[in-house]
Amino acid sequence: MIRTEREYQVAKKRIQEGASHLEATRKKLRSEGLGNAEIKRALDPMRTFQMQFIEEVEIYENLKQGKFPTLQNLGGLGPLLISLRISLGLSQRELAERLGVHETQVSRDERNDYHGVTVSRAGKVLEAMNARLTSRIEPKVSSNSR
Repeated sequence: MIRTEREYQVAKKRIQEGASHLEATRKKLRSEGLGNAEIKRALDPMRTFQMQFIEEVEIYENLKQGKFPTLQNLGGLGPLLISLRISLGLSQRELAERLGVHETQVSRDERNDYHGVTVSRAGKVLEAMNARLTSRIEPKVSSNSR
């Protein structure tokens, strides 16, 4: 997950470089006499890696527009807190200042996706970003119930 503007810029650059590298590698393999199936097998891992960067950039761009993933059973609370910070345009440093902690604490929390965060701590992070999390409980729908 891209967490900072710097990581976003690096990812965009890697996408551009990756596309050029893919094309150069394809031409090289073709010149060495490899067939389409062999070239595809050789390039598939590179394409997969490239697609990961593209997906991460798209997710980051959506977050900057305030488009959040759905939270289910509190799974994904950490990434949701990171998403909120990004959508608000706050740096990790700015959030740290609001929380009264060192920037490295926020960086470490985000690197670990706030793993094991308490409800109280998550509430403080939300409060620091002037946000609140609302929820509702819905019954599970099973194929047996009608």
